[in-house]
Amino acid sequence: MNAKRTSKQDKSKSGPPAQSSAGTPQVKENELFPIVGIGASAGGLEAFIQLLSSLPIDTGMAFVLVQHLDPNQKSLLTDILSRITQMLVHEVQDGMAVEPNQVYVIPPNKTMTIAQGILHLVTREKTRKVIMSIDGFFDSLACDRGGQAIGVILSGGDGDGSRGLEAIKAAGGITFAQSEDSAQVSSMPNTAIATGYVDFILPPGEIAEKLASISRHPYVRTGQAIAPTAVSSTASPDALDALSTIFSILRAATRVDFTNYKHTTIKRRIFRRMALYRLENLNDYVRYLQENPAEVQALYQEILINVTSFFRDAQAFEALKQKVFPALLRNRSLDSPIRIWVAGCSTGEEAYSIAICLLEFLASVPLKPPIQIFATDVSEVAIEKARLGIYSKSKVVDVSPERLQRFFTQVEGGYQINKFLRELCIFARQNLLNDPPFSRLDLISCRNVFIYFGASLQKKVLSMFHYGLVPNGFLLLGTSETVGESPDLFTIFDRKFKIYTKQLSPLRLNLDLISNTYPMEITSPQPIVGETSQNELNLQKAADQIVLQQYAPVGVVINAQLEILQFRGQTGAYLEPSPGRASLNLLNMAKEGLRLELRTAVHQAKQDGQAVRKEAIPLREGNLHRPNKSVRTRLVCITVIPFQPKANNEDYFLVLFEDTPAQPPVEAETQSTRRTRSRHQQPSAEQQEIHRLQQELSTTKAYLQSIIEEQQSTNQDLRAANEEILSSNEELQSTNEELQTAKEEIQATNEELSTINDELYRRNAETTHVSNDFQNLLASINIPILMLEGDLRIRRFTPTAAPLFNLIPTDIGRRLSDIKHNFNITDLEPQILEVINTLNMNSQEVQDLEGHWYDLRIRPYRTLDNRIDGAVVVLVEIDTLKRSTELVREARDYAEAIVQTVRESLLVLNAEFQVVTANQAFYETFQVLPSDTEQCQIFELGNGQWNIPSLRSLLESMVNQNTQVQDFEVTHDFEHIGRKTMLLNARRMPPLDGRQLILVAIEDITLKPS
Repeated sequence: MNAKRTSKQDKSKSGPPAQSSAGTPQVKENELFPIVGIGASAGGLEAFIQLLSSLPIDTGMAFVLVQHLDPNQKSLLTDILSRITQMLVHEVQDGMAVEPNQVYVIPPNKTMTIAQGILHLVTREKTRKVIMSIDGFFDSLACDRGGQAIGVILSGGDGDGSRGLEAIKAAGGITFAQSEDSAQVSSMPNTAIATGYVDFILPPGEIAEKLASISRHPYVRTGQAIAPTAVSSTASPDALDALSTIFSILRAATRVDFTNYKHTTIKRRIFRRMALYRLENLNDYVRYLQENPAEVQALYQEILINVTSFFRDAQAFEALKQKVFPALLRNRSLDSPIRIWVAGCSTGEEAYSIAICLLEFLASVPLKPPIQIFATDVSEVAIEKARLGIYSKSKVVDVSPERLQRFFTQVEGGYQINKFLRELCIFARQNLLNDPPFSRLDLISCRNVFIYFGASLQKKVLSMFHYGLVPNGFLLLGTSETVGESPDLFTIFDRKFKIYTKQLSPLRLNLDLISNTYPMEITSPQPIVGETSQNELNLQKAADQIVLQQYAPVGVVINAQLEILQFRGQTGAYLEPSPGRASLNLLNMAKEGLRLELRTAVHQAKQDGQAVRKEAIPLREGNLHRPNKSVRTRLVCITVIPFQPKANNEDYFLVLFEDTPAQPPVEAETQSTRRTRSRHQQPSAEQQEIHRLQQELSTTKAYLQSIIEEQQSTNQDLRAANEEILSSNEELQSTNEELQTAKEEIQATNEELSTINDELYRRNAETTHVSNDFQNLLASINIPILMLEGDLRIRRFTPTAAPLFNLIPTDIGRRLSDIKHNFNITDLEPQILEVINTLNMNSQEVQDLEGHWYDLRIRPYRTLDNRIDGAVVVLVEIDTLKRSTELVREARDYAEAIVQTVRESLLVLNAEFQVVTANQAFYETFQVLPSDTEQCQIFELGNGQWNIPSLRSLLESMVNQNTQVQDFEVTHDFEHIGRKTMLLNARRMPPLDGRQLILVAIEDITLKPS
């Protein structure tokens, strides 16, 4: 809906793509155009805005934005971007066609791919597995556009897009990543840069400028390996030889000759590099290579780039486990190692995948022979990465969690192959075309390497593989590769997964390991044979050859497919090459009169397993289509002998040819002789013809009988198969009914699960909300709190508790006893356990090592269902209060000391006139005890001797009216001390603990003069 609104608003601004002022050509209808895939995550919106605001509207490119969006919220990205650029901005709908000079935005909760310029959407699956939506789109973009695919990685917080950039670059496209200083979150672009597959590292604005610049390059416009202006018919001879010059430069710098590689692939890589520097002429690029040695190495790595991954074509690895590995263990001794060679291993994923599969297979069998895996590649950079065995998270996304846990170790930046697995694989740099191969191998894996080789290189490498394999060894090729023109070296073992087995070859293989380009004095080891022994061996061979030529019949050795493996003697009288494509098939090479008999004899020998002999087979020679030419008929005898070599379980056949005596040739007879034979031997000729026809009829009958037998056998097999199919059909019908019932049950269960899922989603949202509140509450509380499990493992703690208990975030889950706290208390753990067991709260004052005071409170941890699940330790700082109390106590002691030294009698009364305290002078003067004085009313002391009405009246008025008593004279007869005259002074004291106090001073003036 938003895309339609944007289209109406901006249609007048952008219009159809046309010739721009900068020279951008008009994009013709149905002409392929570049598509720019832009991936981002956190912080990507600002980068999108900067990039689109700097882009011209007539680049001839389409821009597809893939961002990690919240699947549960509607995206406003389309509305925001439509205000930034004059290009049309669409939110993608399934089946939408991509057009140049327009922007397409992925909708929320979708994954997107592109095929033939059409965008396809799929709803994201609800899974815990990380969904690499950018990688998925970039992979499809590389397949759909090839050299016209452009990948851009902007700000983001994970590794999505790195693997996709690798696919784009391998397909010949161009890659960008946002620079670290310009990205809000740099994890995603930094991960992409670390792969080494990024061409440009720039801020978003400069990425836009570079896109506009390269959009005018012929390679980007057309996606062709040869740009229109690069090599033309009118170019100079130097320009025509530019490609050879580039090969020479590469050969001199890297010792690798790319001359016989497929030139289409090489040219695509070269012109991609030219597009990066905006060079449109091969001669200019040659000069650039000569002036910049670093570019030579960059081009070298560019040509060698190979997209690989763990368990690529997973079914092929399952075929190895199910078919190849069991065959390798047959008749194998325990000390005979399994030797595997991974040729063209790139960065090691293929070698490690085979090693993992082999270890998994050997875990289930009793025989566990040693393993030797050799992995080689011509790129030293790739070999170093393979040896290190560290791969990013995007590289191991297709590895199962079980394999990831067993064979990988998580390290910073990704995962590393475990050491024991790395030690199984020996990585080495090797040039397949020049370096010696390994030998005595059980399996060779060479996948997706032949697609870069020309036919001559493929044939040479296959000869090396044939040499290196043991009899019946296996060869694994890529899904788009075959043994090509070397069917005599390998036979198919599994056609679907391109697994071949070695077959015996009658031809001597010329490996030609040393190229003329690299003159090295290396000679193949030769067996040491004495001069006398060598002469005797040559003499015996010469004699045997004479005997074979003079007395032994000629023949051929064929396999079960009737392919000729070996010629014995001169077979030209019976075999001849057939017109058309060269073939070594026996029936194609046999002369016309022998084909039917040969087919029948071989068939019978194959069926019976015994030698079959066919005699007197007429073979007519000469030009049969021109009657005036002489024609001769020979009688031929054919013998087919089946045999099976000890070193091989395959069936082979020795076919022998012999001539039997025949009548004199027609051209040797005279005219008179012909008249005589015509008169006297005419019946004999007719009889011979009849005999020949009868023999042909007999042969035809035998051949037809063999065909009938095969047909009958085939019919029986078909009837048995038909019965099995009928039985299987009934089982399938029954299974279908069960599936239908199960489908209904699943639908009901799915409805329940949907309901439960909604409830869980709601509760999860509530839990998240509560967790956020709780986390913020703990962070904002300035009180040290420590929450413990029932076994005293740390559950949570507030930031202020961390320094007191010496805690760090990773201590969550550790036992409290493993951590040394900062308090002068030795039995903290037993006290906590006692609280958990008795449910009685504990409180005490403790000091830390620096002398600060805290109120330590231990309470049981109760869950919502009233279950005790640990304890909560709370510390309240009371250092200031403790020190204030101490000061008060010291002040009180100081005051009491002064009071006790005063010679006048002093009393402290409360508002009820009870004695709170009195000094020693009072007790001595009036001869009373403290126990009889304190907490008693002053009017009740002694025998009521202080119950003086005037004194009571003064004290009551002091409390009520806040007055003072000044020099109040009292004369009274006391029981023990007699008549005394006293002078009283009283005043209210400041409140203490909320209590009103009165200080009374009594001075004895009895003896003083009046």
